[in-house]
Order: sequence, then structure tokens, then C-alpha cells
Amino acid sequence: MRTVIGLSGGVDSSVAAYLLKQQGHDLIALFMINWHDRTGTLTGQCTWEDDALIAEMSAKKLNIPFHIVDLSEQYRKRVVDYMFFEYEQGRTPNPDVLCNREIKFDIFIDECLKYDADFVATGHYCRKAETIVGGQTYYRLLAGSDANKDQSYFLCQLNQKQLSRALFPIGALQKPDVRRIAAEQQLPAATRKDSQGICFVGKVDLPVFLQQRLKAKTGDVIEISAAFAGKKRLPEITEQLFYKVCSPYPYKPWNGTVIGKHQGAQFYTIGQRKGLNIGGHKEPLFIIATDIRRNIIYVGEGQSHPGLYRPGLFIKASEIHWLRPDMTMATGEQRRYRLRVRYRQPLQWATLYRRAEGLYILFDELQRGIAPGQFAAWYDDDELIGSGVIL
Repeated sequence: MRTVIGLSGGVDSSVAAYLLKQQGHDLIALFMINWHDRTGTLTGQCTWEDDALIAEMSAKKLNIPFHIVDLSEQYRKRVVDYMFFEYEQGRTPNPDVLCNREIKFDIFIDECLKYDADFVATGHYCRKAETIVGGQTYYRLLAGSDANKDQSYFLCQLNQKQLSRALFPIGALQKPDVRRIAAEQQLPAATRKDSQGICFVGKVDLPVFLQQRLKAKTGDVIEISAAFAGKKRLPEITEQLFYKVCSPYPYKPWNGTVIGKHQGAQFYTIGQRKGLNIGGHKEPLFIIATDIRRNIIYVGEGQSHPGLYRPGLFIKASEIHWLRPDMTMATGEQRRYRLRVRYRQPLQWATLYRRAEGLYILFDELQRGIAPGQFAAWYDDDELIGSGVIL
């Protein structure tokens, strides 16, 4: 059984490679170059050249063939261009989710097949299983055993074909065990820190990074009072009110008071605290809404400001994705699932209502900082069932 491991130079993929080698896989290591431009990248961060060197050293340590493939052009078109477009529209994208769907489990798999690979392995903290329904095999994506490192959310847009090829060797391990194995085997990446920031780009100064293409433009910062933001929850939500309570509140300039200026609404996201540089308040200011057309950002004072909280969200029909197509909801159906709208957010109970226009999701408890453009992912126990882009 030939397997290609995406060897990144990090400890997780290095240990994944070691485990596969121990299991007898005919293993090949393939390192991806996905980004060259360092504009906006914070100093002191490792470059792809550093990562490639450590990855090659790990491959030599494990005595497996090592190759490098440059996917930077595809990454720019399918991930980075998407990210710029989403911010320009006033949405908050998750490039890591797109990177997995478009690069690691699509373009990269095509590259792996050139080596006659049966499977493609990564260092993700998640697990894979199979089930048979109606005589057909379906692949299940399960949360990683380490709740603090579970990365299933980042794979929420994968499909059955992609999952059929995937292997996740460290999914059942705890992070300390991965570190221990790396140290015991004296792998070159044993003491390397976990990567941070945008997938394959690294930790960046986001406004500087975005200003490569998005122009700065001065606009108003308008404060919305907690009283105006209104009740946190309606006493009873009927179907006629679904869209209203599942959409961001449409603030208008006359709803609040101008308290400062900013350099572009596209550089801010809901729930953000840093970067406003406006004083005169007892508690911190948070972004509660942005208006790209008018170039306005709306803020509220304090972490408990009701404008930060929403009872639900909406996903358009065209944006609903089912990892388990056999569990697709029919129009008019409703189900109970647990959801998260960002990485490491604890799962939250909610009711999903499938209607012709899309999916309305109402949480049991108000949720803080829901932003358009994020991915919502829903789980049945520890299995990721589906996902979609929040309107």
C-alpha cells in the first residue's frame, strides 16, 4: 500500500510519517510550497525554506524518499484571491478551510497520484471511519481524540471522494504523546513550535497583508448603545421571524454616535477589539457590525454588549455542504445538532431548519461574534456531518 505523506516540517506530520513507516506503508514524503510573498508576514516567523529543510531532514531520518512540489500559483488563485475577495465584500473568510478543500485534498492529491499513491496522509488531529448505509460505504470524519487540538473543523468542506483517500495517523493521539514520540525518535521537528496564522502564509499583520490589494479609505466609527441594540432574545421565534433573527442586525448611521475614524471597513471583523485606538470608555470597544457600502464600522462598549450576540445564523441553499450525503436534510425537515462557527469554539446545541432558500440555525444559547463568511460546522456526537458559509 503506497502512501504519500504531506510532510510540512512540523512535529505533527513528522510523527504521522513515523507511525506510517512503523505500520509498513510504502511511504513517500512530499513537501508543498504554497506561498513565496512575505509582505505583511511578521518578522521572526519561519520561512518555507526553513520548513522544507526540516522536512527533508525528517525524511532522511525516517529513510523515506523526499520530494518538493510548488503549488503557489494554485494556492494564490484558489485560496488567497478568495480571501481578498471575501474581505473586500465585508465578510470574514477562513482560508484554512479553503486550503484543505482546494489544495491539500484536491491539487495535492493529484500530485500524490503521480507517485501511484493509494492514500494521502496528513498530520491533522482528526479521525476517519467507515459505515455502510443501504449497501453503500460512506466515510466518516470524526473529531480528534485530543479535544484541545481537534482539527476536524478545518476539514468541514471535504467530500466523500477526498475522504476516501485520506489518512490521519495521529488523530487518536494526544498532543503530548506526539511530542513524546518525536523526542524518543529524535525527529528534527521534535521541539519546533506549532505553526500559527494563515495556512502556509504564516502569522501576518492582517491590515498590512490586506492592503496589498485593498485600499485604505477613511470612514466613521459609530457607537451603538446597548439600549438601542435591544433584547437579546425574542420570547418566541416563529418561522416568519427566522430570517430576521438569523441575519446580522442592519444598523444605520443615525442609530448611533460618531466617535472616531477608521481606515477601511474591510479591515475589521465582528467581535474584533484591537486596532480601533479610541479612548474615553470604561470598557473596551468591540466591532458589532460593518457596512462596506457606506464604509462604516459599528462598535459597542463591553464584552456583554447585546450587539455582539445573535440567536442564530443563515446559510444559503447553494452553500450547504454535506460530508455525509446520505444524511442530507429535506426541505421542511428540522434536526438537532451541535455546532461551532470557528476553530476551538466549544460545540453549541442548535436546531437546524431546512427550507427551500437555505438552512436556518437557531442556537439554544446566544452566540457571540458570529461573522458573515465564517464556516458553520455541525456534528452528530463526534462526527462532522455538514457545513456551510454563514450569510
